[in-house]
Amino acid sequence: MSRTVEHHKTTAVDSPEALGAETPEASIDALGTLLTPSANSWWRGDTIYQIYPRSFADGNGDGTGDLRGVRQRLPYLKELGINAIWYTPWYESPLADGGYDVADYRRIDPAFGDLAEAEALIQDALALGIRTIVDVVPNHVSAAHRWFQQALAAEPGSPERARFWFHPGLGENGDQPPTHWPNNFAGPTWTRLTNEDGTPGEWYLHLFDPEQPDLNWSHPEVVQEHEDILRFWFDRGVAGIRIDSAALLVKDPALPEIPENPGPGEHPNTDRDELHTIYRGWRRVAEEYRDRAPLGGRALIGEIWLPDAERFAAYLRPDEMHTAFNFDFMTRQWKAEELRASIDLMRDAHAPIGAPCTWVLSNHDVTRVVTRYGREDSSFEFLKKRRGIPTDLALGTRRARAAALLTAALPGSLYIWQGDELGLPEVEDLPDEERQDPMYHRSNGVDPGRDGCRVPLPWSGQEPPFGFEPEGSTAPTWLSQPADWNTYTVEAQRKDPGSMLNLYRRMLEFRERDAALGDGPFRWLTASDHAGFGPEVLAFARADGFISVTNFSGEPFALPERAQLLLSSSPLEGGLLPADTTAWLRLTQHPSRTN
Repeated sequence: MSRTVEHHKTTAVDSPEALGAETPEASIDALGTLLTPSANSWWRGDTIYQIYPRSFADGNGDGTGDLRGVRQRLPYLKELGINAIWYTPWYESPLADGGYDVADYRRIDPAFGDLAEAEALIQDALALGIRTIVDVVPNHVSAAHRWFQQALAAEPGSPERARFWFHPGLGENGDQPPTHWPNNFAGPTWTRLTNEDGTPGEWYLHLFDPEQPDLNWSHPEVVQEHEDILRFWFDRGVAGIRIDSAALLVKDPALPEIPENPGPGEHPNTDRDELHTIYRGWRRVAEEYRDRAPLGGRALIGEIWLPDAERFAAYLRPDEMHTAFNFDFMTRQWKAEELRASIDLMRDAHAPIGAPCTWVLSNHDVTRVVTRYGREDSSFEFLKKRRGIPTDLALGTRRARAAALLTAALPGSLYIWQGDELGLPEVEDLPDEERQDPMYHRSNGVDPGRDGCRVPLPWSGQEPPFGFEPEGSTAPTWLSQPADWNTYTVEAQRKDPGSMLNLYRRMLEFRERDAALGDGPFRWLTASDHAGFGPEVLAFARADGFISVTNFSGEPFALPERAQLLLSSSPLEGGLLPADTTAWLRLTQHPSRTN
């Protein structure tokens, strides 16, 4: 499965000018000042590693990952070459939805540790030059949250219920839900309460699981509470806030049904214009911390699933969020025309407002990239998730290696989902009794859910738990690891020069030290620049003669002659770039030029 990564000496060359009338040096170096972002704009080009605390490393031997485990593995992350860590929710929670049902934002869930451990982790990481990003879930809270418990104990029309969406039902007896909005986890979007005397009561809204009641963002206490939550974590040294389901907070109070083709701002529960006032308030909070050493700027990072690129970009205006996840790229097929179209779409959307793009191949919600890219249809949609879809893992792994280099060379920030640097596949044969994801349970097993990408990481050894737990621990991991994951462990891959892990390490080393990478200028290269750059090849230039080339065709092709090969995702074949391979190159200076 692993392939050797080759480094080659400079060969005989074409001039840089041969790659087009406007050379990469001439067209890009003029913008070189953008390539070294200050501490106040680290989010424009950093490499950010996503940790799912339950599955990263177990420090106390109970089978569940925790903050102690992360602290013990910080040297690994430093060695990998990342600049920041984004943690999915680590707060007190019943874990009905993997922590995205938050009961208390100011307490750490006992399964993961406590607040003192979190504060120590933030400082330990910072001492290694690694910033911390925490997840805030503003659309809903846990049903165990004190506010919702107060609402359940209160009467209809009470101030306690005003923080949520309680509403009488429709129909003669109120036995119909107030709307028929679809649920993100399948099943109904409204749940009816039963009064103390046994009679049917009001309904409450939950766009996700019933254990996740939606907040009413028209309520000033909801607004103030979340701004206070931001300050709570910024005061503890957090550098960024990832905003979950950021486009869903505001609902139309009239509760209309969803129009067949809603226009901009017309959807009753998604992307409503009032959201921008909320995020302007959040930005003001972030700006309070902008110049505080040693972190510099604090960043707001949105999870925004919207098909309209202009509506998406509106959240990134200078007085709102700093960046948002680019899901369009992540969900596209492994095809040159698809990925090029996505890159153009997102760069064009970001350019007018000066916001940086983000690039990501996987996360805790989607099928792992090596599995996805080995399928005939390598795109991703939640509604398409099914069991038993054939995949070619060797092909998927080759493509995932190429995708890693392609993505890391694009301008903007890079996100890495834990385990992608090990080439982990989706675990598709988890026992049904272990599955915990509400997407699986609420679809009656039709949707396999997201547990398959959340299986605990393998660190060392020949059998489960593969070093995930301290030596001598006997507790089963909270999700089973495949018995054959010994070849995927960090220990095994460190010893293999051609492993996925070592490819990522070299890639991130280049990305960290090379001024051409991260934020900055970009130019597509075409057949007019080099004969091999046809429609089945994605080639682009960054600063200082840096070029990334990805071959999507079925045939190897010749790279530009006068170029140095810096890194390739798979070995060259007779000096040619094979299919499903990315190469990073640097053009050498034209002989007539002087230093």
